[in-house]
Amino acid sequence: MNDFQIEYLPKEKWKGTPVMLVTRSNSYYDFEIEPLNSEGCTVSIKRKKAEREIVHTPEEYGFPDRLYQPYWEDAEAYGIVGGDGSLLACIEVCPEDWSNRMIVTELWVSEQLRGRGFGHLLMEKAKEIARGQGRRALFLETQSCNTNAIGFYLHEGFEMIGFDTCCYTNDDIGRREVRINLGFFFHREPRRD
Repeated sequence: MNDFQIEYLPKEKWKGTPVMLVTRSNSYYDFEIEPLNSEGCTVSIKRKKAEREIVHTPEEYGFPDRLYQPYWEDAEAYGIVGGDGSLLACIEVCPEDWSNRMIVTELWVSEQLRGRGFGHLLMEKAKEIARGQGRRALFLETQSCNTNAIGFYLHEGFEMIGFDTCCYTNDDIGRREVRINLGFFFHREPRRD
């Protein structure tokens, strides 16, 4: 791990760099939601084994993620660059000023570096930036079929803060790809019951 350093990735140089996220999982979180009525509703989310490996690639959606997308105006990216100048891992964060939160827009670690603690170091960098800006929370989006990432985020102290069952298609539950939002809180306000 000592051979690699996390460095700032300047926008002028790294804007538009593809982030080749490929997800693989043998399980997913299944959603069962009763319709909302005047009494409320019940939501059940359970992890289930997939019949076959679930794989999602950038090609499937017709585009890879990229650093410094125009809609993340104030984004900052950090990463690990190989000796040949190739991107080996990265994290991109962007402030959400109106809510005083920071969003992790990208997190990726190459196969070469996976399992060596670099995801943790990149997430610590994001937390450091958010804390330094006085943000109340750090949050991110993942998918119900990306159980490996969800496990990592839970281990990093994140918790579920919401979900969207029609973010990607009108059948995200059936496709086993529900958007899940996870958040890390720097301090908690007391609950008002």
